Amino acid sequence: MAHNPQGPDGNYDPAGSTQMFRAFVDEGAPQQQRQPAAAQSGPRLGLIAGIVAVVVIVAAVAWLALG
Repeated sequence: MAHNPQGPDGNYDPAGSTQMFRAFVDEGAPQQQRQPAAAQSGPRLGLIAGIVAVVVIVAAVAWLALG
């Protein structure tokens, strides 16, 4: 990436740090795309926990009513 030592303003960049920074920023882009998929598991987990809680409550009420 440091093959082009020219900065965005036309200034000479001997270390190629501008290109290295852009490569670093571009590496972080796929992680941002994976976050929504991980966020979808949250509501799904809450739904499962809610269903389990309802089943436990209904079972407890039925046990108390029949016992």
